[in-house]
Amino acid sequence: MNFAESAALEQLLRERGWEAAEDIQHCNLLIVNTCSVRITAETRVFGRLGLFSAMKKKQNFTIVLMGCMAQRLHDQIKEKFPLLDYVVGMFERDQFTAIFDAVERETLWAGTKEGIAELTALNPQSSNEQRYHFSKCSYTEGAFQSFVPIMNGCNNFCTYCIVPYIRGREISRPVGSILDEIRFLSGKNVREITLLGQNVNSYHGVDPATGAAVSFPSLLRAVSATCAEQDVIKWIRFISSHPKDLSDELIEVMATDPRICKSLHLPVQNGSNEILARMNRRYTVEQYLTIVEKLRKRIPDIVLTTDILIGFPGETQPDFEKTLELMRTVQFDSAFMYHYNPREGTKAYDFPDRIPDVERINRLQQVIDLQQRITDLKMQQRVGSTVMMLVESQSRNNPDELFGHTEQGEMTVLAEKCDPKHIGHFMKVQLQSIKGKTFRAVPVM
Repeated sequence: MNFAESAALEQLLRERGWEAAEDIQHCNLLIVNTCSVRITAETRVFGRLGLFSAMKKKQNFTIVLMGCMAQRLHDQIKEKFPLLDYVVGMFERDQFTAIFDAVERETLWAGTKEGIAELTALNPQSSNEQRYHFSKCSYTEGAFQSFVPIMNGCNNFCTYCIVPYIRGREISRPVGSILDEIRFLSGKNVREITLLGQNVNSYHGVDPATGAAVSFPSLLRAVSATCAEQDVIKWIRFISSHPKDLSDELIEVMATDPRICKSLHLPVQNGSNEILARMNRRYTVEQYLTIVEKLRKRIPDIVLTTDILIGFPGETQPDFEKTLELMRTVQFDSAFMYHYNPREGTKAYDFPDRIPDVERINRLQQVIDLQQRITDLKMQQRVGSTVMMLVESQSRNNPDELFGHTEQGEMTVLAEKCDPKHIGHFMKVQLQSIKGKTFRAVPVM
């Protein structure tokens, strides 16, 4: 979501005549978009803000802090870093146009007292009114892939997660706005889109023509039909999905619509029902496995990825063994794996029976090692397959080679020298070998 919100601001600034600076030393405006999901991300931001504040004492540029940290720690950040010009929370994003107006005038006035006074007067204040404003577009100039936010916020309140407290309750973007953005992206030669939300499966929109409710499967059908109008966008992805909201109807849409990519990120988090209950995930291991069975029955070649959280308070050794067993059973293609870190402001922060650091790290390493073996085996099984690939760019390691992804999201390099004219187009390729986490492939004529 942060990437999409940053892209939306970049698009707005380009429309106003701004260009990206080569580096901070040559910028007039620096926007820092932040994340609060992990405490480590916040720690890095504090370090960067100290550096940027020191730089600002020597050069005249405007610093804007936005995103989750700006929402969660608004007043604290303004007090600790007084040289920040703006601290813009999640529900103050509608003020960016006024902010950019002021920044442009201050830049033209070259730091006069009048310009500085206007910047200070416009600085957003923390507000009790929580209204998220969707951008009209999240396009990055020249990109062949684009995120399309369809909702914001979360109503699930997993006990370890701070997102609902920062982004607020779920709000669905109007259907018409989503489809308008897709038409715009088609005109920009975007080939692949990813529908984005904290829990896309709980999307609830309204049909502008009939007033009828629009579920996520219905939205997917509408998005696919809109893509078919110009037939430029060939692939549709979506993240993130919550298992409790993944319906049979959604599985059917994925199975029957050729534009919907046959890959799904479905976070399981843990393999113990007791721990899932403490996490407030609202499904059991058995229910999750039933969903996996349905998916693989209707979409045999689906790629399944997941999130796994190890070392949650109260997790016993038998609980941990159940997670390993779940991984062996499901055989995820890949996983994002992490150990629990106490997050102030969440319900789990006060849970007893915390797992010692050494044990959490040890358990995480076992999970990583197991998933590595599974991923390696799954990739080996794919060698020899003929698949479609979206060619995105020249390889960073060798400009004679082209880089891209398959429909299943696999990183792929064309091992033969290919004409760069293929960039931005789809190619049929055969996966011939593996180097690290990347397939090496050759075109199939």
